[in-house]
Amino acid sequence: MTASKHEPRTPEVSPWRDRLYEIIFEADTKAGKAFDVGLIIAIFLSVAIVILSTLKFANDEPYKTMFLSLEWLFTIVFSAEYILRLLIVRRPLRYATSFFGIIDLLSILPAFIGIIVPGGERLLVVRTLRLLRIFRVFKLARYLSEANALKEAFYISRHKIAVFLTTVLIVVLIASALMHVVESEAGNTDFESMPGAMYWAVITLTTVGYGDMIPITVIGKATTVLLVLVGYSLIIIPTGILSAEISGLGKSPVTTRACSSCMAQGHDRNAKFCKKCGEKLNE
Repeated sequence: MTASKHEPRTPEVSPWRDRLYEIIFEADTKAGKAFDVGLIIAIFLSVAIVILSTLKFANDEPYKTMFLSLEWLFTIVFSAEYILRLLIVRRPLRYATSFFGIIDLLSILPAFIGIIVPGGERLLVVRTLRLLRIFRVFKLARYLSEANALKEAFYISRHKIAVFLTTVLIVVLIASALMHVVESEAGNTDFESMPGAMYWAVITLTTVGYGDMIPITVIGKATTVLLVLVGYSLIIIPTGILSAEISGLGKSPVTTRACSSCMAQGHDRNAKFCKKCGEKLNE
């Protein structure tokens, strides 16, 4: 029987690439878990090296050379790992543009940026984002389920959140315009421009203010009090929106398997094909 011409074709994968894929991208096997645990330890060590290299004694020899060598050692290891991931996936571009693919790339770029821009290597602390893999490593599939529920809740409530953010923006614009007019007329140089007043409005609305910009007029002080109260009222709105959406979502058990084509995760335990791109999942 011949396959239907409408059925998607799955590219042939050589055994060694399939085995490497299971080790590097899956956390369901002992080898895969050991690889990811080793990777997490390396991430912790590399970030610790970056942090320690900012201490005063690290600028003296031989510590400076030691820290620099260790930073490049980890960079070479992570670069080799990133290239290997690109080689074994079916669609390298899909992986490179996926969330973890971008994070993996960002974890090695700062070292090369540091060659051109002094101090750029300090951005290597972005490697801590790679620790998000810890949810897969220790088989915490229930966290993947919660993450999927949160992501879906964000998507469903995106219009409500957009309306909320628009409302916040309108409140900020009105308050900053009022403060600019009232305070600048009273000689308060902190509010002599709209951008400066908008900065004050955002800080006052989201916190209780830093104290670096203080109104001196009665109207300005009253507006400050009102804006703080509005801020406390608004903060519960996005929480309520997301809570309502999450509580309405049904939860089903998922695994840590990743699609070798589009890198999507969080598939059902009995899933045979990727829920995102339709490619066949590794058994």
